[in-house]
Amino acid sequence: MAWKTLDDMELGGKTVLVRVDINVPMEAGRVTDMTRIDKIRPTVDDIVAKGGKVVLLAHFDRPKGKVVPEMSLSHVVDALAGSLGRKVVFAADCVGDVAAAAIAKAGPGEVVLLENTRFHPGEEKNDPDLAAQMAKLGDVYVNDAFSAAHRAHASTEGLARLLPAAAGRLMEAELRALEAALGNPQRPVVAVVGGAKVSTKIELLANLVTKVDHLVIGGGMANTFLVAEGIEVGRSLAEREMAETAREIRHRAQKAGCQIHLPVDVVVAREFKAGAESQTVSVHKCPPDAMILDAGPETVARLEAVFAEARTLIWNGPLGAFEIKPFDAATNAAAQAAARLTREGKLISVAGGGDTVAALNAAGVAEDFTFISTAGGAFLEWMEGKELPGVKALMG
Repeated sequence: MAWKTLDDMELGGKTVLVRVDINVPMEAGRVTDMTRIDKIRPTVDDIVAKGGKVVLLAHFDRPKGKVVPEMSLSHVVDALAGSLGRKVVFAADCVGDVAAAAIAKAGPGEVVLLENTRFHPGEEKNDPDLAAQMAKLGDVYVNDAFSAAHRAHASTEGLARLLPAAAGRLMEAELRALEAALGNPQRPVVAVVGGAKVSTKIELLANLVTKVDHLVIGGGMANTFLVAEGIEVGRSLAEREMAETAREIRHRAQKAGCQIHLPVDVVVAREFKAGAESQTVSVHKCPPDAMILDAGPETVARLEAVFAEARTLIWNGPLGAFEIKPFDAATNAAAQAAARLTREGKLISVAGGGDTVAALNAAGVAEDFTFISTAGGAFLEWMEGKELPGVKALMG
């Protein structure tokens, strides 16, 4: 690949500006999910081991170019120091004398955290002046925030063009996994795409049918495809106005040699609530007063057979209303089958998107997948075949 990694950079005695994503959930002043913070440690450790000084650039929430005290990164300093096992020096700005003084003050092995980049209106506008002010603070730029790579901001795109630039360890792992999944994959490739609406994933589906051998459609989206085939889905969530689009995607898949898989049996209920009375019926026999809330066991068995023949799996979105039992059964069973094949070395499995990560965690298989991307928007845009500004900028 054309982008550089930490292995390609001379970092001894250098100040390294590292763009990270530590936009973590908080409650009552405490971080409630450390995942994103914990994931930057390999990059920080490697830079320190090479003799570099680590300066972290990050956004937090959406202050829209204004200083909002509750959106200050000062709130994550203790959590960051605990995760990294290092002293963290905080600077109350991400440019200028305040930032420069904090960087000068930090000792060997210590980490500098600069204030929320989005406190400056120029960040989201990719203002060249703001990027230039950031560049003055360091010698090398490292992007370790794939989750922000679909944004052309001053700290993700502008800055990368002003200093010698490389991908951090997390970004490197993400890019390698995605290249293995869609760039140059082992075939056959199967993609699972679930979720509520076809309208939000038209570009994704249109791109995937030209890239994969099998496309599994689940969730409410599957109902829209069923409607497009003239199948009655009762009171199920379905975008009937998208039926023609669904038919176009199916036609495009046929031309590309991609097989689309829809449910053949479904779990239906009259109410959408935990423990609601449900029944499994043929996809052609959904009662008029019922809703399809999950795929049935025969559908899952067919998917397991598709997975068994595949070499690469990309997963985005659940197969049913996984948040509520018993409508998590198909997602759990299919995910466990994919996890087993991955453990056995028969499948490369890459998953991403908020609901997907939650569903795989609920199924207890997240650790077994080859790679799970925590980058929601960037992962989706990559699956749609779009160029990500933050990645492109690393390529010079």
